[in-house]
Amino acid sequence: MRWKTGRRSSHIEDRRGTRASGGLLKGGIGTVVIALGLAYFLGIDPTILLQLQQAGAPATSEADYQPTAREQQQADFVSVVLADTEDTWSAIFAKAGRHYQEPVLVLFTDRVDSACGLASAAMGPFYCPADKKVYIDLAFFDDLQRRHGASGDFAQAYVIAHEVGHHVQNLLGTSTEVSRAQRGLGKQGANELSVKLELQADCFAGLWGYHADRSRNVLEQGDLEEALNAAAAIGDDRLQKQAQGYVVPESFTHGSSAQRVRWFRQGISTGDVGECDTFSS
Repeated sequence: MRWKTGRRSSHIEDRRGTRASGGLLKGGIGTVVIALGLAYFLGIDPTILLQLQQAGAPATSEADYQPTAREQQQADFVSVVLADTEDTWSAIFAKAGRHYQEPVLVLFTDRVDSACGLASAAMGPFYCPADKKVYIDLAFFDDLQRRHGASGDFAQAYVIAHEVGHHVQNLLGTSTEVSRAQRGLGKQGANELSVKLELQADCFAGLWGYHADRSRNVLEQGDLEEALNAAAAIGDDRLQKQAQGYVVPESFTHGSSAQRVRWFRQGISTGDVGECDTFSS
């Protein structure tokens, strides 16, 4: 991926070295959207983790924290990808006569406080609609490669663009509508809506790739394959098979590998928001 000459975002909040302590995130899908979390790989049900109560211990700062050169390059990469999503979605919103409000992306280490509660890095990158921020521990990218076999910078860009996709859903009111609809459904029905929300974020991630490449020529040979491999690697069916040896389709919350690949392809091949309507599909 051609990124080093790209614009850096001014919406990065660097909390690396600031360690929070206490419980995990609280709330449901309407409070926080967890995507690509290692909780799935480890066989932990994130809905249980999300219901844990927050223990309000204060954060502590490590004054001597110094990122390695590799960590700083990763942070630089995240900043460029975020800036590119800003340019893409600002143009799309402007074309529709709307203003795009850029999200803030928080870099953290191990644990972090958010408006949605206290989160562990083990849960993976997530978006909190309450403060309109994306949260990422850069160590996740190493886990993405080591545990899921999804390597490459465009695979990492897909993760970031997916979380920004949840921000777009928040701005459009989609997340609120889904949360409201879930209240009148059983667990399986609520899970099905969660899958549709996640697949749309995958499609939005692909849509970003479409516009970024046509506007700024960011893709190199092999990049598309990296993203598709990442999408397949974190499908619910594959993660459940790895964690427990069998698959329970009615418990899916993010979609199967085939579904995630399909909807990312849909976005990156069309570049059209209207083609990302997973709810009518």
